[in-house]
This record gives sequence, C-alpha cells and structure tokens, in this order.
Amino acid sequence: MSIFGRIRDGLRKTRDAIFGRIAAMLNSFTKIDEDLFEELEELLVMGDVGIYTAEKICDELRKRVKQEGITDPKRINGLLADVITEMLKGGQELHISTKPSVILVIGVNGVGKTTTIGKMAASFVRQGKKVTLAAADTFRAAAIDQLQIWAERSGADIIKQNEGSDPAAVVFDAISAAKARGSDIIIADTAGRLHNKKNLMAELEKINRIIDRELPDADKEVLLVLDATTGQNAVNQTKEFKNAAGITGIVLTKLDGTAKGGVVLAIKEELDVPVKYIGVGEQIDDLQPFEPEQFARALFGAEDYEEEEDIAPQSADTEAADNTEEEEYRPATADIWAQIDAEAAAEAEAQAAAQQEAEPQPTEEEIEKQKEEERLEKERRAEERRSRAKKYNWSTSPAPETSAADDDWFEQWKKGEQ
Repeated sequence: MSIFGRIRDGLRKTRDAIFGRIAAMLNSFTKIDEDLFEELEELLVMGDVGIYTAEKICDELRKRVKQEGITDPKRINGLLADVITEMLKGGQELHISTKPSVILVIGVNGVGKTTTIGKMAASFVRQGKKVTLAAADTFRAAAIDQLQIWAERSGADIIKQNEGSDPAAVVFDAISAAKARGSDIIIADTAGRLHNKKNLMAELEKINRIIDRELPDADKEVLLVLDATTGQNAVNQTKEFKNAAGITGIVLTKLDGTAKGGVVLAIKEELDVPVKYIGVGEQIDDLQPFEPEQFARALFGAEDYEEEEDIAPQSADTEAADNTEEEEYRPATADIWAQIDAEAAAEAEAQAAAQQEAEPQPTEEEIEKQKEEERLEKERRAEERRSRAKKYNWSTSPAPETSAADDDWFEQWKKGEQ
C-alpha cells in the first residue's frame, strides 16, 4: 500500500466521526449563514481541534467566503481542507544534517516511545543511514530488551548498560560509539516521565548537558511522543513539556485507534509545536513523516494523491524475504511483547495512582475561584458572540445554547435599539 493509502486508512476513525459529519452537515444547508458556521465550529470542537483553533478556522472560512463570493455550502468542504493544510504547514522537517545528529525521545509511560524509536531507526536504515540507539531508559528492564529487538530488526547498532545504570552515562557511551563507528544518527530512548517529576527532569537536563558538551555543533531534535487517543490531554502535555524540556517537535502515535485526530491542529496552532511524525498503524512502516497536505486530503477522504508512491520499490524476491522475516519474527517475540505491554501498563497505572494520592485536594476558596473563572469565561464568550453578530450582520436567531440575556439583547439589536 502507498504512503498516502496508509495515512488515509489510519485516519478512518477521525474522518468518519468528525469530517464525515461535517460533510453531511454542509449537505443539509441550502445557504451559507451564521447557523452553518456555528454548527461547523461545534463539530470541530467535538473532534478535539480545540475552541481557539475551531474559532480561528471558522473566522478564516468566513473571510474567504466573503472574498470569493461563495454561496454554495458544499464548497465549504474544499475551503476547509485548504485552511487546515495551511495551518499545519511549517517546521515538520527533521533537522539532522550533521554527522552525527541526535534525536532525544521523551514522553510519559505507555505512549509508545520505544516502539516509535524502533520504527524511526528502521526508516533511517532503509534510507542508507547508519543509526546508533542509546538504551537510556534504564528504569525498566523490559525497555532495554524491547529496544534490543528493534535494533536487531532494523539493522541499527545499540548501546546499553544494566538496569539501574545512569542514563546520562549510556548516552555518553552511545556518542563515543557513534563517533568511532561513523554513525549518522543517534536516537536516545529515555524513561517515561511527567513534567512535574523534578528528579526525572533533572536527569533529562543532565543528558542534554552531555550531548551539548560532547557534540556542541551537532543538530539535535527533542521529540515528545504523544498518544493521540488522549485528545486534549495531549495538548496539555505538550504545553508542560515545551516549558520544561524545550521540545522541538511531536510524534503523534495511535491515530488509527482514535477519532481524536483533530488534536494535530490544536497542537500546531495553539502551541506552535510542529508535528514531525504520525503513527497510523502497528506495522514497522506505519510511522510516517508528517505531510500537511496528505494529512488534510486523508481527513477529507480523498481516494488518490498525485504524489502517491510506495516507500521503496521492492523486487518480488525482496518482498518475499521481508514477509518471511515478519512471519519468523512475530512468533519468536510474542511472549516478550506481551510481557512488555503488561509491565508498561502496570507501571503507568501505579504512577498515575501515586500522582493522584500526592496531589492536594482543592480548598473551598480554590473551588470558588475556579467557578468565578468559569463564569467570566462564559461572559467573554457571550460578548464574542455578540461582536460576531454585528460583524457578520447575523440575520438569524442565536444558537439554542445562548442565554436568555443573549436572546433579549439580540432581539433589541435587531430592532435597532443597540
């Protein structure tokens, strides 16, 4: 299957749940009015695009509809695809031109960091690059074993130490080995961490100091791996890690298992952090470099793509050999993967429980403050709706969720009293 075909299939749930509903909604309208834009905004928010980004998309659509004199609601779909493509462009390329370059991979437990590293390594090796993996997640023995499997499968070198070793020492050894062996890329795995765990963040700072000292002129990417199924929580994680670890890009995994693919837009637009890879399946080549135009076309169900091509043309003999290797690989490692998944799930559950116990319960004063903030936010949204009504000469009644005060104001405004 082509690259575009894999992306299209991987985004099926998001497309069917959100963008399919958008197309159906547009077909139900006979004219373009404020009701259409309000309903479109609601559907975008439901797709985890985020309120801020949904509003920005709809405002841009209003502007283009007016500029181009569009009256057919069905044409909104094409405009929406163009707007999404433009919003996602910029920064998605990896900056790894030096030899060696370093990719530091971070994130919380259970998002697929180690698997992502293995797939990235396989992709680089297929491009003819020499890759060295640093098994710097020394807190979990299964992580080292898992990365060893991926190193063997992808043809990458691996530098590792015993469980409990200093992660910075592993990265130092990996840099030394990469220099000696002429590696093009060093990819460092790290332990799952939350941004508020001071000891783990200090460890990450130590790793960065080692890299900057040993490879002062090398290109370095700090990639945060996120689970797309967490929706808006992925946006919150990005915000915190951006402040704490200086991330340069995002790897968004498990897009094939969720209808929340709109979170890609929220991350790029709200936080200005580019998505560099997306995971759309479980196979080794289902981790794809992020291409905004392909992503947007896949969201809207395009059946073809003018630049569609396979990752690498293969002969029949090569393809047969790859299939044989796949069949031999899976049975031999099934038990290991089951153990890895079980340990990762147990560790993530224990960490979440410990964090919940450690978090102080809010006081009554804090609860009241939160309620007041929510009330002010509602007032702000109401005022924005009123401003928008004036700006676009709103000629239909307010949305059902508006308050009685909004309705009264609206009626007065229509009569010219405001």
